[in-house]
Amino acid sequence: MTSSTAPGAGWRPGMPGGDLLPSGPAGRPTTPGDGQSPGTGPPTVTIGSYPDYPSAQRVVDYLADNRFPVEHSAIVGTNLTLVETVLGRMTTARAALIGAGTGAWFGLFIGLLFGIFTVGNWLGVIVVGLVVGAIWGAVFGAVAHAMTGGQRDFTSASSLRAGQYAVIVDASLADQARQLLGRLHMTGPNPTVG
Repeated sequence: MTSSTAPGAGWRPGMPGGDLLPSGPAGRPTTPGDGQSPGTGPPTVTIGSYPDYPSAQRVVDYLADNRFPVEHSAIVGTNLTLVETVLGRMTTARAALIGAGTGAWFGLFIGLLFGIFTVGNWLGVIVVGLVVGAIWGAVFGAVAHAMTGGQRDFTSASSLRAGQYAVIVDASLADQARQLLGRLHMTGPNPTVG
């Protein structure tokens, strides 16, 4: 038996099981092309572009304060950049220390769980859970780092940053939004109003 993997082999009305779609946002069942997914819906217009997120957020907040139907608006980050900030050097000892901390938390949780049901020395059960968790966490942290073979000897945190933030609204509401924004006096960098 072969299965079709062609681009048009996805969901289609009338297919067996076609009525059993998973829930979409807010629990409503969604079907392809019903206007509920991010890429579909009414046409939109950019009413302003801003250099940072707080400025775009301030615009949408201002619209909301003036009874504009903000459920028909969105803040869209453009010119996205992935930034990986290096936090420090990772050694086997540091990996063991981080593993010990994580293991200690898990051991404390398990110790508390068993300590609740212990008739005798519940504090001893908690301490043993904490110590055993820290030891095993240190071992696993050190082994996991050693197994990388020096491929990644640093820790980092990744984040997405946008170069610009556009406020968009449904095309039918663009004039109303622009009129309201005409009364808003932005401070700081000058926004580009579309």
